[in-house]
Amino acid sequence: MLNNPQGTEQLMEEDLHISCYDSDIPVIDEDQYKSRSTVELGKKQPSPMILGIIGCGAIASIITDFALEGKLSAELKYFYDTDLDRARELASKVDGMVVLNFEDMLNNVDLVIEAASPQAVIKYVPKILRAGKDVIIMSIGALIGQNFREKLEKIASMNHCNIHTPSGAIVGLDGIKAASMGKITNISLLTRKPPESLGISTDEEIVLYEGKAHDAVRKFPMNMNVAAALSIACKKEVNVKIIADPSVDCNCHEIHVTGEFGELTTTTRNVNCTNNPKTSKLAAYSAIQLIKNLNNQINVGT
Repeated sequence: MLNNPQGTEQLMEEDLHISCYDSDIPVIDEDQYKSRSTVELGKKQPSPMILGIIGCGAIASIITDFALEGKLSAELKYFYDTDLDRARELASKVDGMVVLNFEDMLNNVDLVIEAASPQAVIKYVPKILRAGKDVIIMSIGALIGQNFREKLEKIASMNHCNIHTPSGAIVGLDGIKAASMGKITNISLLTRKPPESLGISTDEEIVLYEGKAHDAVRKFPMNMNVAAALSIACKKEVNVKIIADPSVDCNCHEIHVTGEFGELTTTTRNVNCTNNPKTSKLAAYSAIQLIKNLNNQINVGT
C-alpha cells in the first residue's frame, strides 16, 4: 500500500472519520493527517524494554525460554543470583549478562523482575525503587504485612516508579478485585499440594494449616503467595486451609467468594515446574503476560 500514493491517500480519507451511529466523529485535524508522509507511517518503533531478573530458578528459566523464542515483548538482558552457575546458564541462552552485584544492572534496565524469595523482596526491592525503576514482584507473600507494603508504596511514589504483582498461580483474581469494589462477606482458599512440595513425607492426607492468610504466609513463606495475592487484592483477610495430599500430583487451589456482587468459585489445578515442585507454570506465565501488557495499547481484564 505504501508504494501506491493514490491508495494511501484513499486509505487516509477513509480512516479520517469514525462512524458512530449517524454521526461522523473527526479523529484528528484533516490537514495534519494528510501531511503525514508514507515514511512517517512506517517509522521505527521505540526500543523494547530492557529487563533484569533477580533469582534464576524455575520462573526465571521459563521467562528466559520465552525471551529466547522472541515471545517476551522485551529484552531480558541482566541476570543476578547468589548461585552464579544458575545465572550464567540462563544468561548464555539469550546473550545476557551476569552481574555480581544486583545494583550493577540498575542504571541499564527499565524494569527488574524479582523471582527469588520473600527475603529478596525485603533486601532488594527498596533499592530498585529508589533507583527509579519499576519492579515485578513474584514473591508477593513479602507484601502481606501492611507496614512494609506501605513503605514500598511510599518509596515508589517518591521515585515515580511502579510495583507490579502478577496474578500468579490462580485464576479469577481480576474478578475478585472487581468484586471488592462492593462488600465481600467471605473469601476462602483451600490449597492441596503433594507432600513433597510442602517439604514433608506422608501416605495420608494431612491438614497442615487452617486459619488466616497472614499466618499462613508466615508459616509457609515459599508456598502461600496465592493467599497473599488474594488478601491484598480484596483488602480482606482470606480464610486459608492447606492440605498435604499424596493423592494429587499438582498444586490445587479452590477459591470461594461471596459478597454484594454475588458468588464466585474457581478451581485451579496447576502443572508444576519440573525443577521446582513448589512453583506452578501458571505463575511464570502470569509474569510473562504482565510484561506483554506493559507494552500493549489495549489490555483486556481488570
